Amino acid sequence: MKFPQAWIIAGALVTIAQAATQEAGLPAWKDGERVQLEKDGWVAGGALLSKDPAQVSTAENESKIPEPTAGEIAEPENPRVELPEKFWADYFGEKPKSFLVDPQGLLSTVDHRDRLAFLNYHASDSAIDLYVYVFKGNQEIPGEAREEELIERFFSKGRPAAVVYYYMSAPELSAIYLSPSLMGAIPGAEQHRALESSVMQAIEKPDPSKQIEAFLVQMSIRIYWMERLAGLGTAAAEPMMASASRSDAPVKKHKMMILLQPWIDKSKPLVLPAALLCASLLAGLVMTGWLRRRARYRFPEFEVEPRLGGPHAAGIGAVISFASAAVPPASQRDQVPDYLKRY
Repeated sequence: MKFPQAWIIAGALVTIAQAATQEAGLPAWKDGERVQLEKDGWVAGGALLSKDPAQVSTAENESKIPEPTAGEIAEPENPRVELPEKFWADYFGEKPKSFLVDPQGLLSTVDHRDRLAFLNYHASDSAIDLYVYVFKGNQEIPGEAREEELIERFFSKGRPAAVVYYYMSAPELSAIYLSPSLMGAIPGAEQHRALESSVMQAIEKPDPSKQIEAFLVQMSIRIYWMERLAGLGTAAAEPMMASASRSDAPVKKHKMMILLQPWIDKSKPLVLPAALLCASLLAGLVMTGWLRRRARYRFPEFEVEPRLGGPHAAGIGAVISFASAAVPPASQRDQVPDYLKRY
C-alpha cells in the first residue's frame, strides 16, 4: 500500500509545481515548440551531458547572431571622400609651376621646403623630371579629372616627366604616370617595380614626414633605371626650373646612392656618437701638443770638484752625467762624475 501512496504524493507535488510555475510567469513550452526542436536535433539536457557546457552555450548563442550583410562587408573602415572642389583648379587647372604640388598645405613649412629642394636637385641631375601631387590618405580624385588626359595635356611637350600622386599616411595608394615620350620606352613592369619599391621604403618609416622622404629618395633612384631603359642622356630639352646646373655624371651619383643607401640608413644613429668621439680625440691631441710646447726643463747646478789641486787643467775636461737618461735632469740629484775621460 505504501508504494501507490508514494506515486499519489509525487503526482500531487508535480501538479502543485506546474501551477506555481504558471503563476510565477516562468517560461513554458508553446504548442508544438518542443516537438519542432526535437526534430531539429535538440536533446533535453544535452548541455549538461557535454564536457564543457559553457562552450555548448556559447556555440548556441553564436549561432543566433545574424551574419553581416553584403553592404556591411563592402563598407571600408575609413571611407574615402572626394577631393574638395575648391582645390580642383589648383591641382588640375594647369601644368605645375613647381615640382611639388600641395595646395592643401598637407606638408609643414619645413617639410615642404626640404622635399621641394630634393625634387629641384633631382631635376638638376636627371633627364626625367619628377612631379609629386600630395593628397590626404582618405581622398580620391574626382571622376572629372582623368589622369591620362591631364598627362597628355600638360606633359606631352618639354622634358620627359614622371608624375606621382602621393597620399599622406597611405603611401600604398600612390600611383605613377609617365609623360607620352616615355610611355613607349618604359614597360609597365618597370613602372610597377619603381612604385612598389618606393612604397616599401615608405611604409617602414614611423611618421608621414619620414614616409614621403623615403618614398621620393627611392623613386629618384628608380628613375635612374628608367633613364637607362629609355636611352636618355644628360642634356636638357629646355631650361630647368631649378637654378642649379646640370651634373655631367648622374649615372655615378645614382649608382653610389644605390650602393650606399643601406649603409647610410644603418649608420645614421651612429653619426652623433662618432662626431663626439672624433671631437674629443682632436681636442686631446691639441691639448697634448700645447702642453709639450710649454714644457720647460731645468738642469741642476753642480760644483765641479778640483782636479789635481786646481780648478781646471789643460786637455782635461769634466763630464757631468746622471743616473738615468729617461728621467728629467731636474729630478736627479746624484752626480755621477766621469773624470779624466776624453771626448
